[in-house]
Amino acid sequence: MSGTSQMVRDEEFVEGVLTRRCFAWLIDLMLISVIFAALWTVLFVFGLFTLGLGFAAMAVLPAVPFLYHFLSLLGSSSATPGQAIMGLTVRRDADLGPPTGPQALVFIVVFYLTLATSGLLLLVALFTVRHRTLHDLASDLVVVRRRTFDAWSRQPR
Repeated sequence: MSGTSQMVRDEEFVEGVLTRRCFAWLIDLMLISVIFAALWTVLFVFGLFTLGLGFAAMAVLPAVPFLYHFLSLLGSSSATPGQAIMGLTVRRDADLGPPTGPQALVFIVVFYLTLATSGLLLLVALFTVRHRTLHDLASDLVVVRRRTFDAWSRQPR
């Protein structure tokens, strides 16, 4: 990001991002829970109507959180709904462009691997430049304030 932020200091992009990311994660967790519960209910009723044959469709439920994050990062806002509510966006570190598919995939896989190891590895963000987590570093992405990014992107280059 240092090559692209000649007009704006890095601190402006990441001021308060760590706290906002925590609240965004809580919002996303609630939204994923609602989606999961609704889909579970629909699939359960489907299973009952098919006399048990439809219960196999419940195998798609573990994909819900992954698809939620993946499709959100590749969407127009480059952020999950929780991140968007908290005024954040996920961008490529090199040029602040939107994440590519492979970057989003690495970002999400490493994020869930980090959560699977008790989530303590997320504490790396307390010690890295621009408060980047392991999944940020592995995917070469950075989470920035949307307001600052929008101001920077409107500037002539």
